[in-house]
Amino acid sequence: MKKFLKAIIVLIAFHSSYSVAQEIEETLVITSAFIDTAEINNPLYVIDGDDIAESATTSLGDFIDEYLGISIADYGAAVGQPIIRGMSGPRVKILKNGMVNRDVSGLGVDHLNDLDLHDVQQVEIVKGPSSLLYANGTTGGIINVVDDCISALNYELPEINIGYETQSVNDGSSEFFNVKSMVAGFNVNFGYKNTEFGNYDIPNGAIMHEEEHHDEDDHDEDHHDEDMHEENLGYLNNSDYAVEATKFGISKVGDWGYVGFSVDNLESVYGIPFHGDEHGDEHGDEHGDEHDDDHEDEHGDEHGDEHGEERIFSTTDSESFTIKGSYNVNGNLVNKIDFTYRDSDYTLTEAHEEEHGEHEEEHDDDHGDEHGDEHAPTVFSNQAVEYTAIFDISNANSTQKVVVNIVDEDNSIVGEEAFMNPANSEEFTIGYYLSKDLGLNSLDLGMRLDQIERSGSVTDEDHGDVDYYNIDDSTNSFAVTLGRDLSDTLNVSLGYASVERLPSAIELFMNGPHMATGRFEVGNPNLNSETSNNFDVTFNFDNGDFYGYASFYVTDVDNYIALIDEEDDHHDEDEHHEDEDEHHDEDEHHDEDEHDDHGHGNLIHANYMQEDAEFDGYEIEFGKDFSLGSGELSLSFGRDVVNAKFSDGHYVPRINPARNIYSLSYKQEDLTFKLVLKDVEKQNDFGEGETATDSYQMLNTRLTKSFSMGNSDLKVTLFANNLLDEVARNHASFVKEEVPLPGRNYGLKFNFDF
Repeated sequence: MKKFLKAIIVLIAFHSSYSVAQEIEETLVITSAFIDTAEINNPLYVIDGDDIAESATTSLGDFIDEYLGISIADYGAAVGQPIIRGMSGPRVKILKNGMVNRDVSGLGVDHLNDLDLHDVQQVEIVKGPSSLLYANGTTGGIINVVDDCISALNYELPEINIGYETQSVNDGSSEFFNVKSMVAGFNVNFGYKNTEFGNYDIPNGAIMHEEEHHDEDDHDEDHHDEDMHEENLGYLNNSDYAVEATKFGISKVGDWGYVGFSVDNLESVYGIPFHGDEHGDEHGDEHGDEHDDDHEDEHGDEHGDEHGEERIFSTTDSESFTIKGSYNVNGNLVNKIDFTYRDSDYTLTEAHEEEHGEHEEEHDDDHGDEHGDEHAPTVFSNQAVEYTAIFDISNANSTQKVVVNIVDEDNSIVGEEAFMNPANSEEFTIGYYLSKDLGLNSLDLGMRLDQIERSGSVTDEDHGDVDYYNIDDSTNSFAVTLGRDLSDTLNVSLGYASVERLPSAIELFMNGPHMATGRFEVGNPNLNSETSNNFDVTFNFDNGDFYGYASFYVTDVDNYIALIDEEDDHHDEDEHHEDEDEHHDEDEHHDEDEHDDHGHGNLIHANYMQEDAEFDGYEIEFGKDFSLGSGELSLSFGRDVVNAKFSDGHYVPRINPARNIYSLSYKQEDLTFKLVLKDVEKQNDFGEGETATDSYQMLNTRLTKSFSMGNSDLKVTLFANNLLDEVARNHASFVKEEVPLPGRNYGLKFNFDF
């Protein structure tokens, strides 16, 4: 109730305070790899909600991984952080209805994105000037998940959707329903989804233990026999996932516009398949003695059989309250004002327990007796309040918008594995956006100014002293795209973007063991802002039956921030931190010997450091449509490549290799069949401290049949993923060796609408 009253006061005071819940004025249909955009807020890809509803339930990252230029850094079944053109982390923003989804996924690669894809209208993947409309620092782009929980249009008839899904790879199932109806002049939307997936199956031999990276002389025969046994378990321990999501929305629509509110809640429990070891021998031995007999004994005594007896998992609880609407001003200057207020509260608890124990309650009771303080839970929390208003000042000759955005965000980590002190971020944004049709030419332009203040602290590990920091700075971003129709079937566009990004709280204030990456990570409060300069040229061809798309880009990033392992030779501090005395205390943050003295065992010591980098690559796709029987057959081929190097010639770590994507689809009025082969090449261009990643082929298929039953419709989908049961590892993952991709998966999905 407090949140509701607070939001009402804000709404009245603001009169209109907004966020771009992308108002879909017309239905966008993808018939090729591109969309001929007419306005700057149109995305590069629009994935239709029906396509999402017919697909197997996966993470957001897994779902978009088949699109050119887009990949993921996975961490098991629940977690898939998106990557756009090699850019990841804070450079890619995930949004819900045009507003940044402020969960704690940015605080750890093992944290899931707090989004449910049930009853989604569409997913928009945006690059270019439009990305500036939604968020700051979007060097890569944004991914916007759109639903109509707060409807901008009146529901004409009541709609009820009930669905069920089962998957073989995890022996799991999912149930969901959604109700939309007009009640006493108000649009009411209620949705519920419950998903329970067990540990997922993996192909034989997919598990690769750390011992395999060292000389066999360091291990006895008995130990090798034990490894071989674990390799053939057939499943990945702690890869389970369960989620319960509810949403409720209500809106009122009139000639003046619309207004409404929604309440969303998502609770989940998911296993963490990899957890770094902070105990054991010193890292300074460069792994040479890391796995000797003494370490094996110690590891066994302290943790037991880590993969058999100990369960490591996370629970999440997120709540968000949103007010959204649009007011038709119809004035001389302002046409309408779109507004949003959102108050979100997100909590993630990472914990340990005996595998055969009860759930969280028993874990809490037995925690101290079973494991002592060493295994105390760690609680990650994020609280954020955000206001956005977009003023439409368009005229007959152009589309123009002005955006104002205010954010207040608090991050907190408490517990045994707390690697960062509490931090606060306050942001104020003003932006201007223009789209203009110039006949054969078109112009898209976006500018924004962000005033950002980040406050945090770093605790000296040796002496316990706390240093407080307040970073108050502004960033300026600009993007422009010029397009020209060369013919009725061929279009070319040239784009330039300069985007500044202030370092994230993690990059600034991180200072502790991060088990998810197997590293002791150290931030730097004196990092400078990143500045990326992007050039791209894109060709689109479409004559109805045949289409082609090609995009080539180069992105130069000044002061690129990367997590670099200390043993990397090319990041010698004398070479890359000439102004170390001015910006960073080497003895406090970067002395490897000092970290070794702390006894962090097998954790790799890594620092957030800066160096100029260059990203370049391309995406091409072409396809052909054929009439076949009473339907249409479509064949397409796509390829994407991204290269990334530091200024000294070394490769940027965790860049996915080149991919070839072959697609076949057939559509009739009530039947859809799709077959996709994703051919991922071997990655030999790896950063220091990394290893090469083998190639693999991922074959996925889906068949959907619709049945009309009077006023009701039944849609049945049969799907199969990784039909070849390939051993596959994601090069972008911190845990590619320990966490392979799932094996063969087939399933059945029902959607009943009435």
